[in-house]
Amino acid sequence: MSLTDLASVLWRSRELLEMLLFKLEEEQLLLAANRSRWLSHATREVEVVLDQIRQTEVIRAAYAQEVAAELGIDPEASLGELADAAPDPWSDLLHQHRKAFLLLTSEIRALADVNRDLLTAGQRAARETMLVFAESVETYGPQGQTVTGGVRRPTLVDEAI
Repeated sequence: MSLTDLASVLWRSRELLEMLLFKLEEEQLLLAANRSRWLSHATREVEVVLDQIRQTEVIRAAYAQEVAAELGIDPEASLGELADAAPDPWSDLLHQHRKAFLLLTSEIRALADVNRDLLTAGQRAARETMLVFAESVETYGPQGQTVTGGVRRPTLVDEAI
């Protein structure tokens, strides 16, 4: 029965989303600790998990269409619609998967946003440091554009950096 196949691929999708959450948290720890040496490895691992999620999503879509056809509903039905139309105990299982997906995607979105902010702050700090050594100053003009130039103030540099 294709409900069994769909349930199996949904479990696999959940495992992959949990793995993505873990990899994003690893990436965040590296960013927060300024351990950029390993950042490219962590980012590559995130990309590998994302690729596995994409592949699993194709399989999930195919199984979901089969199940929808068996249940006599629209082939493009959402997981919630499939869960509503499925007989027990499949209905409960599909509803549980849907709740787990909503929670995981919310957590992933929040963690990705924090990581993006940390990356942006790190990039900005590196750029400002490079500008200090290039002996130029960047400010903003009246319309918000970046303007290079201006008076360079004396700077204290920690040589331990």
